[in-house]
Amino acid sequence: MLERYRTVRNAGQKEIVIKKSRFIGHVRPVEHEEEAVAFIEEIKKLHWNATHNCSAYMIGERDEIQKQSDDGEPSGTAGKPILEVIRNQGLKNVAIVVTRYFGGIMLGAGGLIRAYTDGAVVAIEAGEAITRVLHREVFVELDYTWLGKVENELRNRGIRMGNTDFTDKVKLTCLPLNGEAEAFKLWMTDITQGQSLITEGNQLYFIEGE
Repeated sequence: MLERYRTVRNAGQKEIVIKKSRFIGHVRPVEHEEEAVAFIEEIKKLHWNATHNCSAYMIGERDEIQKQSDDGEPSGTAGKPILEVIRNQGLKNVAIVVTRYFGGIMLGAGGLIRAYTDGAVVAIEAGEAITRVLHREVFVELDYTWLGKVENELRNRGIRMGNTDFTDKVKLTCLPLNGEAEAFKLWMTDITQGQSLITEGNQLYFIEGE
C-alpha cells in the first residue's frame, strides 16, 4: 500500500460555458476499473442527449490502468487532455467525464483541448483534491496509573488517536504513520517502562490535515 497518495474526496461536478458550448465536468474516486466504467456509463445515461461524453481514468498504486475516450471528438482532443490533467495533478484512483453540449461554434483542435482540460480541472475542484496518508493501528493496553502520562506524551507528539476502551485496564487505539509504527512501539514501551501490552491492527488511510 502506498504511504500517501492524492485523489478526490468525493464525487462532484461543475459546468463551464465556452463559446456557447456547455462543458460539464464530472469526477468520482474509484478503486477498481469496474467502478470507473460504471461511472462513465452512468453519466452517459444521464446525459444521453449530449453531443459528447469524453472520459479518462487512472487507477492503481503505480497508475497501472490508464484509459481515455474521445467519444467522437477529433482524436487526441478530449480524452487525452482529461488524462493529462489527472496525471499532472498527481491524482490516483480517479475517473472523470466531461460532457459537451455543442453550442454551434466550432472550437478547433486547440480550443477543444483547452476546453476539455478546463472541464477536467473544474471537475476536480468540485470533487476536492485531498491527500490520503497511510497509518497503522497500534493498540496500547495499560494500567490506569499510566494513563495521564501516556496521554500527555501522545498529545505532545501529535499522534492521531482512535477509540479508548475502559475496562479493568485502559486500551488506547493509537494511529501513528505506517512507516513510523515500529519506532512508535519502541517509544511507547520505553515511556511505560515495559508495563504495557502493545499489539498491531490494520493499516488505515486518513486524510492529511484532518
